[in-house]
Amino acid sequence: MPQNKIIKLYKKLLKQYGRPDGQWKLWCRRPKNIPQREEVIIGAILTQRANWKNVMLAINNLKKAKIGTLSGVYKFELKNKNKLADLIRPSGFYKQKCEYLLEMAEFFKKSGGVKKVQKIKLKELREKLLNLHGVGPETADSILLYALDKPIFVIDEYTRRLVKKEKLARNLPPHQRNEAETFWCGGESYDHLQKLFEINLPRNFALYQDFHALIVINGKISS
Repeated sequence: MPQNKIIKLYKKLLKQYGRPDGQWKLWCRRPKNIPQREEVIIGAILTQRANWKNVMLAINNLKKAKIGTLSGVYKFELKNKNKLADLIRPSGFYKQKCEYLLEMAEFFKKSGGVKKVQKIKLKELREKLLNLHGVGPETADSILLYALDKPIFVIDEYTRRLVKKEKLARNLPPHQRNEAETFWCGGESYDHLQKLFEINLPRNFALYQDFHALIVINGKISS
């Protein structure tokens, strides 16, 4: 594949920061076992409108209670109504996130667990996740990419800012470019920006994981 601007950007970030570390050490780990995959799914929900430090406080609370997995969350709530919300309180919006976690845990349980869910085709699985309460495109794609190793690029605010700064939307076909350059938070522009990365990169979940993580690392340092 030719060295387009997006591939060059990935190599630049990789050279600058190295393999993603910190939060991303788990999220970019390959391979992951089932408990690790489930922890990433939990983290993807808890990180909504929260900083990672507070998310880790909530995850550590879950681990101390020995329920750091989706299966653990599901069993715990059956016996301890309302206590789950207290455990994830540090992540903010804890009552809503408690509902989101429980629905996600129930989805995986009814679907046969992580291994069976991983076998579902990407498009179908994404639609199923988006139908769950509290799951938008960014959360769904984070789960697909980091927990289930599906080759789909995550678009978040750090990615939008970098696309705008580097004028990467110029790499899109003309009929998509104008809408992508509006940088709306949702709707079609999310899909257009996602296509921007996917059509300019090899279809590889490991590459997508590292690249997106590096974008976030760079964004936090630059802000």
